[in-house]
Amino acid sequence: MMHPNEPMPPVMILCGGQGTRLRDVTELLPKPMVTIGAQPILWHIMKGYAAFGVRRFILCLGYKREAFIDYFLNYQARSSDFTITLGKQQGIQFHGSHQEIDWEITLADTGDQTMTGGRVARASKYLQDQDDHFFLTYGDAVSDIDFVKLLEAHKQAGKTLTLSAVRPAGRFGELRIEHSGEVSRFKEKPATEQGYINGGFMVADRARLSPYLSDDGSLIFETGVMPQIQQAGGMHAYQHEGFWQCMDHIREHELLNDMWAKGDAPWAEGWS
Repeated sequence: MMHPNEPMPPVMILCGGQGTRLRDVTELLPKPMVTIGAQPILWHIMKGYAAFGVRRFILCLGYKREAFIDYFLNYQARSSDFTITLGKQQGIQFHGSHQEIDWEITLADTGDQTMTGGRVARASKYLQDQDDHFFLTYGDAVSDIDFVKLLEAHKQAGKTLTLSAVRPAGRFGELRIEHSGEVSRFKEKPATEQGYINGGFMVADRARLSPYLSDDGSLIFETGVMPQIQQAGGMHAYQHEGFWQCMDHIREHELLNDMWAKGDAPWAEGWS
């Protein structure tokens, strides 16, 4: 059980992939920077974590990392009115403030061609000494998951990795979950799928996860790390029956934008 004053751990977000299935809109932008409304889906994901007290974000960058750098370096200018003075006494004065004033965002270059396992390993140097646990997710899905409850379930289970288990349509990896919550089967994208899948919102025990990681750029987290954890009995599932939606294809991009435009965005209901 978390202490009321205990700070939330950071979240590491995998942002380095090319998003080839969303090619029509990722030719110019990396997938996490594709917008829902006026803001990138990455911003929506970060707002979801921030609603539960997460203030530190580690972005694992690769493909088109300059898009993330430009966005965050210019974040205040994009979100505020400002007055700029040119000439010898150059300066800028921002008017008002934005809700994300206390976010700490580390932009980590983890390599253009690095796979997900290598990205997690390389970005882990930005975890702080007190970070016994950290959230881990991807930059392409939104959910109304309760991250405090997810973290509590992870701590109570005492496992290496806790997954969020969700129930969307097929074409994802299948999980088999025992009554205790332990994952007894993890298969990445089988030919047929039923039941729960990995929703991508995870929590890792830093010390327990470390032996499974390496700086090897070819290490894939989903096929080179997660199955080993599961086979060792170290994978737990937090079953989320609420909203979850990824953005893998154009139709899903359109769906999320339509929901946002209509004011029917379940992933944003808990935002302050």
